[in-house]
Amino acid sequence: MSEFKKQSFHSLFDTPRDVWVFDLDNTLYAAECDLFSQVDRKIGEYVQSLLGLDAGDARKVQKQYLLEHGTTLKGLMAHHDVDPYHYLDSVHDIDFSPIQEDKRLREAIEKLQGRKVVFTNADAKYASHVLKRLGIEDQFEDIFDIHEARLEPKPKPTVYNQFIAKYGIDPNRAVMFEDMARNLIPAHAMGMGTVWINTGSVWGQADHDPEIVHAETNNLTDWLHAFLNR
Repeated sequence: MSEFKKQSFHSLFDTPRDVWVFDLDNTLYAAECDLFSQVDRKIGEYVQSLLGLDAGDARKVQKQYLLEHGTTLKGLMAHHDVDPYHYLDSVHDIDFSPIQEDKRLREAIEKLQGRKVVFTNADAKYASHVLKRLGIEDQFEDIFDIHEARLEPKPKPTVYNQFIAKYGIDPNRAVMFEDMARNLIPAHAMGMGTVWINTGSVWGQADHDPEIVHAETNNLTDWLHAFLNR
């Protein structure tokens, strides 16, 4: 059963909210399916091959760049002039079969009133594969991906400005769902409601600030159904 932060739903919806902004990995699908672990391994292998490192040292570089630059890709671009298209094609060449159709998630998203957009540091091609596997690809207005962000990742505030400008979103009417706590900081600063999907990972908890998290759960689908039946 999903665990919920003790604030009431009222604290999150003290103003009308009708724009729903979803991260992709470990948010729209449960982290337990281990899909992203495949991507994580691919990134490690890419760093190993590129820099001629052993697995342990490559892992350190991978996660150092993630924390310092928002994504490992951005760090590799900054320090090693990596081609982002080659990188993204390489690390997203995975087996998508762990992702299964999720009718319960679809039911919840269908019932949300308003606009729904995916906001991800992945690319749209990969995101589309995931959404199709889940059976929810038709539920979203668009996918705002790393290319739309001009290869600048969350949590850089400029990316959030680009996002709301593109779709004409009033952040005070939006709610953002995200497994990386640090990515909710700019969203909260703009006025968005924030729901943190706490997967228990070290990276997801980095820079966690309870003051900017309106609600917390370990399962998006459970949280949405609880909200819709509040």
